Amino acid sequence: MVRIDRVTTRGGDGGQTSLGDGERVAKDAPRIEALGALDEAISSIGLGRALAVRRQSKPLLAHLQRELSQLTAEVAAPEPGKLHAQISAENVISLEVDIDELSKEISNPFAFIAPGDSPGGGALHLARATVRRAERRVTALFHQGQLENEQLLRYLNRLSSLLYLLARADDQAAGVGEPTLMCQPRSEE
Repeated sequence: MVRIDRVTTRGGDGGQTSLGDGERVAKDAPRIEALGALDEAISSIGLGRALAVRRQSKPLLAHLQRELSQLTAEVAAPEPGKLHAQISAENVISLEVDIDELSKEISNPFAFIAPGDSPGGGALHLARATVRRAERRVTALFHQGQLENEQLLRYLNRLSSLLYLLARADDQAAGVGEPTLMCQPRSEE
């Protein structure tokens, strides 16, 4: 474990921060934007984990936070290929297995629903949306040639799908009957 002597270093007061190798970069640099979005995603998943009522989701969500932390370390490497790839096709396949299993448990798993039918489900939908933002930022780095591991893109894409299903599963575990749909049929007057 790394020991941090001070939380406040004042090193970022001028709008710069350090990468893992000590290189100073602007806080609004694309890599820092991606790292910030990934940090938000990890925290959002943590909120979903804290609020989830579906007991079997909690260890999976903690596992996803750890994997996303590994992905973050890979994105933090300032040079493509300098850090050994930490997210692999096996990580993506594992998400796909979880997606397939959860899809069997959810009634109408592909509906466009309005998030917020339960606290845990709402938090997990927020995590899903946050992962989508992180996916956009990481995709931009990939297209700019700053990342080489295509599995990062696949992982984030599958992760958002899994979080959608986990949100739906938490709604069901909380006793939500029919979810609130985004598009309600018009009532006949």
